Amino acid sequence: MKKGKSTKDTLRSEYKPSDFPGGLVRGKYAAMVAASSNIAVLEPDVATAFPNSDAVNDALRTILQAAKHMVVHP
Repeated sequence: MKKGKSTKDTLRSEYKPSDFPGGLVRGKYAAMVAASSNIAVLEPDVATAFPNSDAVNDALRTILQAAKHMVVHP
């Protein structure tokens, strides 16, 4: 069985810390990427009704069109 790679957080010998003046920051952009993501995870029971993303988009567009035509009575 092969041993896994070491997760020790060190630079390779060919790099110097001075090559990275801002320091090494793990996950520096993770929050920005997560905030700008538009991925929606469907529950398994809902996902079975939609074979692909086009089907989901078509269904949502139909709901949006229906909502535009609804008359709200106070």
